[in-house]
Amino acid sequence: MNMVIDEELLFSSGAELMNYAGGDIIFKENDQPKYYFQIKTGTVKINNYYEDGREIIHSVPFEGHCIAESFLFIDKRYPVNAIAMGICEIIRLDKNKFMELIGSLPHLLPKLCSYTTERMYYRHVMMNNLSTPDPGTKEKRVMDCLKSYNRYTDKYSYQFPFTRQNLASLTGLCVETVIRIVKKMEKEKTVRIQNGKIFYLPFLNCPESLDEIIQLYHLYYWNLFNLFFVL
Repeated sequence: MNMVIDEELLFSSGAELMNYAGGDIIFKENDQPKYYFQIKTGTVKINNYYEDGREIIHSVPFEGHCIAESFLFIDKRYPVNAIAMGICEIIRLDKNKFMELIGSLPHLLPKLCSYTTERMYYRHVMMNNLSTPDPGTKEKRVMDCLKSYNRYTDKYSYQFPFTRQNLASLTGLCVETVIRIVKKMEKEKTVRIQNGKIFYLPFLNCPESLDEIIQLYHLYYWNLFNLFFVL
């Protein structure tokens, strides 16, 4: 994916490259927004934790996405956490310098608004999908929504980029329910499980051999890798 804002432009404005390991906190709930964050490499989850320790994942921005940039325009603290899901490189620009940058280059604000609008479109689609009472329908609609967000239209399998725990946190279902649904989908040949990975088969004309799946996986991985709905 292309960067929301060209990284050289960010660096020339005083941005710094921050390195995070999996589990590192980029910002946490109730922090005051002080920086514009844009992911150079890696994946981040935007989440909250309930009092009982359960996690709810709101979105999983990846390479090229910015993180919670809308909070730079209001005087409110973050209502969510941003946590690295693996090794990440994130470009960080001071809030005041970011405001100076978009003020000096008028074309940046419409580009940022276009990105935010698309993100909000898929957020509402996802909310509608999650409102269905049937767990199996909910799981399938989430997979379809993510496939659509990644603009994947070919009639082939692709690796779903979440663990079963991530799926549970994303849909609000318990892990046991997710496991049961995935097993049912496997029997229905909606998904194929290979080495613990979920390959979603939304079309009838799907590859039959492991070699075909591996070939397609390598071909499409970066276009399909991780998701969507950035706060």
